[in-house]
Amino acid sequence: MAGRTDGVQSVDRAFAILEAMADADGEVGLSELSEKLELPVPTLHRMLRTLMAGGYARQLASRRYALGPRLITLGESAARLTGSGVRPILADLSAALGETANMAIRDRDEVIYVAQVQSRQTSMRVFTEVGRRVSLHSTGVGKAIMANLSESEVRAIVGRTGLDARTAHTFTKLDQLLAELAAIRARGYAVDEEEQELGVRCFAAAIPQAPVSAAISVSGPEARMTDAVKERAVPLLQAAAQLVAAGLAK
Repeated sequence: MAGRTDGVQSVDRAFAILEAMADADGEVGLSELSEKLELPVPTLHRMLRTLMAGGYARQLASRRYALGPRLITLGESAARLTGSGVRPILADLSAALGETANMAIRDRDEVIYVAQVQSRQTSMRVFTEVGRRVSLHSTGVGKAIMANLSESEVRAIVGRTGLDARTAHTFTKLDQLLAELAAIRARGYAVDEEEQELGVRCFAAAIPQAPVSAAISVSGPEARMTDAVKERAVPLLQAAAQLVAAGLAK
């Protein structure tokens, strides 16, 4: 690893260990860490003891090391901060379409809603609260994100989570989901046709070149979210996604 001052190098190494665990699906062996990071085992032992003491890492019964629970709190706080910066963009989107606008980010095999501006229409409002975790395959934001993944990544996710039926409209067969993701890539947006919640329709677009996989959406009652609304919503969604991407890049 690059040589720096001792203090900065220690921080660098700590983050490298955590990132190596994340890249290995959350757990890794000591020898694997040593080989990947080109660090001696005694150094790794010291770093891991410090990370475990703070709750950022833990050791499993198998003697392998895994990400610790403290990272969940930090991640959720970071997600809220990320979401707060996009609220003005979501507010404009919600005002233009009269429906609820959302932003969600991928967290491993789920998506988390990190920002929202509710519709001002009191009749049949949609209550997808900030902080809610949902499946990738059954939501507009999730499918928009999955469409930017490779087929092998999608297959790996489905292998871990399965394709549970949230409603009768949810994609529950892998070949059908892959075909849907191909269609999303071709047209540039996703549609949730009551796949997560009956009576709710959603249009979503991925945020391009975001530092984390993310998407924004507009959702509302199926009776209001007509194809005519979709024709207006999609260009606005795509423009808003570009604005969010520009803001995240700063």
